[in-house]
Amino acid sequence: MNQDNSNLTFQVSATDAGARLDAFLAEKIENWSRSRLKKVIDEGDVLVNSVSAKSSYKLRENDAIEIELTESETIEIFEPEDIPLEIIFEDEFFAVVNKPAGMVVHPGAGVKNGTLANAIAFRFNMPNSIFPIQNSSDEQSKIQNIRSKIGIVHRLDKDTSGLIVVAKNETVHEAISEQFRNREVYKSYVALVHGLMRENTGKIDEPIDRDPRNRLKMAVRNGGRNALSLWKVCRKFERFTLLDVEIKTGRTHQIRVHLAYKNNPIVGDETYNEGRDKTVADAEIRQAIADLNRFFLHAEKLSFTHPKTLEKMDFYAPLAVELTEFLKVLRTA
Repeated sequence: MNQDNSNLTFQVSATDAGARLDAFLAEKIENWSRSRLKKVIDEGDVLVNSVSAKSSYKLRENDAIEIELTESETIEIFEPEDIPLEIIFEDEFFAVVNKPAGMVVHPGAGVKNGTLANAIAFRFNMPNSIFPIQNSSDEQSKIQNIRSKIGIVHRLDKDTSGLIVVAKNETVHEAISEQFRNREVYKSYVALVHGLMRENTGKIDEPIDRDPRNRLKMAVRNGGRNALSLWKVCRKFERFTLLDVEIKTGRTHQIRVHLAYKNNPIVGDETYNEGRDKTVADAEIRQAIADLNRFFLHAEKLSFTHPKTLEKMDFYAPLAVELTEFLKVLRTA
């Protein structure tokens, strides 16, 4: 094994040939459970011979394995923070939050405070919560120190606003997560892209994997994990199109990567639009994009089955103020 920070590489020996990929990694990597490693594999952060593989892949002698560990499995203690949250819905089982752009979902490398996890730990600090308080003789420490393994069911990028689900106990967390895994959850986003779409509806069915030239980015790649995005036009502007995008899969950066691949990258997305923002001819619009300080992607609608009542639940979060203001600029420019 070779290690460079969070990037690990392994060469499979004859002894390990025939083992499942997830079992092999669980044995080789300390403090990482098999279930957590399976999630890393499913997210495309493990390559076997430079190609994404499934958890059940049976290893062969001399297989070259590369794995990127993006966060530690070790339980990390952090302080809950009294950060305002917009609660769209809440009952005793789960809550749906409208996350603002600019807020990181989980603490990670270099980010310990101001995350959605910090805010949720404060907001839902209750006895039946899955944020168990650490044992301590100091009462204040009991109040302040809470495990970071909290009930956020899925993810949104830092600069994506909109709906995100928080489970209040492990049973509910697993039940809703299972609906996500089985693609039983309806998820739609609003995206503003560069260029005009030729059709009013369409789909992008292209596999996504890590970009071999930049491990912080994703890309459409043969051999990647299947990804399906359905889009329809909501409104056309002179050089931009407002889209409704439903995702059938939940790959990392999926909408951003798919739309950039179609040559209609999201406005404000510096990672994937290759400088298109700076080439906008209208100076007022170009300045408005710079002032936006985020990309134009919003998780607007979310539907799934209530894990206890089995009722169909539909949720909606209106566009953030900065996005509606930007559309006003487009209409008047």
